[in-house]
Amino acid sequence: MLRLRAVLTAVLVLVGLLTVPAVASAGPVTALPYHNPLKLLLPSGATAQSCADPFVLRVPAAKVTSWFLYCTSDPLTDNDLDAQGNLVIHNIPTYQSTDLIHWVYKGEAFPTTPSWVTGGMWAPDVVHRDGRYYMYFTASSTDITSTGCDPATQGCSAIGVATAPTPAGPWQASDTPVVPPDSAGHWKFDPEVIYVNGTGYLYYGSYYGGIFARTLSANGMSADPASETPIAIDNRYEGTFIVRHGGYFYFMGSASNCCNGPLSGYAVFSARSRSPLGPFVDRDGVSILASRVGGTPVLMQNGNRWVGPGHNAVITDYSGQQWIVYHAIPRNDPYFGGQPGINHRPALIDPLDWQGGWPTTRGGRGPSDQVMPGPAAQPWETTAYRPTFISDPQPGSKIAGLSDDFNGSTLSSQWSWVREPDPSTYWVTGGALHWQIQNADLHPENVGAPLASVLTEPAPAGDYMVETRYSNNEPVGDCCYNYAQGALLAYKDDGNYIKLDVFSNWETRQTEFGKELTPVPAGYPHYGNGVGGPVGDKTWLRIVRHVAVGQDYYTAYTSIDGTHWDRAQTWRHNLGADEKIALASMAGPGDFVSTFDYVHVYRLAS
Repeated sequence: MLRLRAVLTAVLVLVGLLTVPAVASAGPVTALPYHNPLKLLLPSGATAQSCADPFVLRVPAAKVTSWFLYCTSDPLTDNDLDAQGNLVIHNIPTYQSTDLIHWVYKGEAFPTTPSWVTGGMWAPDVVHRDGRYYMYFTASSTDITSTGCDPATQGCSAIGVATAPTPAGPWQASDTPVVPPDSAGHWKFDPEVIYVNGTGYLYYGSYYGGIFARTLSANGMSADPASETPIAIDNRYEGTFIVRHGGYFYFMGSASNCCNGPLSGYAVFSARSRSPLGPFVDRDGVSILASRVGGTPVLMQNGNRWVGPGHNAVITDYSGQQWIVYHAIPRNDPYFGGQPGINHRPALIDPLDWQGGWPTTRGGRGPSDQVMPGPAAQPWETTAYRPTFISDPQPGSKIAGLSDDFNGSTLSSQWSWVREPDPSTYWVTGGALHWQIQNADLHPENVGAPLASVLTEPAPAGDYMVETRYSNNEPVGDCCYNYAQGALLAYKDDGNYIKLDVFSNWETRQTEFGKELTPVPAGYPHYGNGVGGPVGDKTWLRIVRHVAVGQDYYTAYTSIDGTHWDRAQTWRHNLGADEKIALASMAGPGDFVSTFDYVHVYRLAS
């Protein structure tokens, strides 16, 4: 009876027929289960198909807890069209819920765009302070020239703020940004605000320029430029969210391409510090300000229908369970109107668990696509979710005929070349293969571009693991050798492969896990990538192939010591009977040399 009463209360509150219900206190009720994505009900009765960069706020001081969801500006559905047939962009759609799963549309935060904003309004972050609500938002472009930024060429993004008496508005935007553009046009994206001992900290930034924090003024309407502190190196992270746990501040940031349709490899990483201003280091002790940039995986795609999960928020339910709220792209329905352009990015929710002092999603399983125990959204509820943690696959028996320690002075006969390079550009010595990085790549869709050499051997049937240890002689931290890399591949041909590599991205060195697919529908991407754990003097690379129900799943692992591994994304691909294990040294200037210490191929341990 109590469960029925709780559900009825939630429904009445959602439809506005009940404001302050009388709730019995006969004991906790188990929250109802859910299935991703979140259900966003529109006045028409339709369900919204997107809520990118979601932020969730719990409204204080109410007998029935009300939650608000704020989204990046986007269309609401495929049929959300103007008179000319163009998709309508809504400025920060807002929703309300009492169960964290079913949400009712409350309108857009800004029916008219603030006068100084000339582009999109993205990534809202809302705080409640001193009886008012403050919404910090990205203005993707502005007409502000006073700082020396040129709107015509640099966009001149900024962080804005608006205030309201209620979480539903009405919102009044400030006439000036909290963080204005700078003369370089660095991306002032994705605000995050926290208060520590009465001091407000505003985090912002993205790939171009990096991530910074500033101290907020007492009224929250401006930020002190002199307080600016670097948080993360450029060309790696965006979408900052800060979580406090166990005496640490945990930085969470999203990396790679958010919006590459079915080949999006977006993902969430973490690093921690005792101070809100860092320095933030990952589980391996690597800083997110380092050239060989740190980051411990929190949320990665796992091969189900969701790709590109990222730009998260974290909430805590009434059971004390934390939940990560994020967007992802449905792999088989990636675009509004079914045409390449604006991505569907619905909001998802999953449990955030802690293992060894580090956050992970759903016990390491990543995005859910099945019925899950729901969050305790009300004081009288409890969740049925209990974390269990997965174990990563381990190497079993080594396949001797496919493994090579590169002893001797020539390549073994197990290897064959696709486009053999000049023999003077590779050599076997000292128990390693050394190979000059080629100024060529593996993107046949770029007609006329030179194609790199590939060193191949047959891949075994069924499940397997392949591992190598890689290094090169590029100077650490120098810019720019884009996108020089040494790669381990599961390879069918130049247009169809899986690739795990160490690559140069401006002044950073990162691990990358990518997928090339040919053919694709017109306008669809051919290549998509995510990134993995940090790079060391030597970096261990693993690809694990798992075959299930006629589908091949490839998961990447990286390590900087050969013992502790970071799991990266899982890609689906069907490379068929012609699949090969391969190496490549490519995509940058030929001044440097890749070194592969070995290639080991294993069956998976039971």
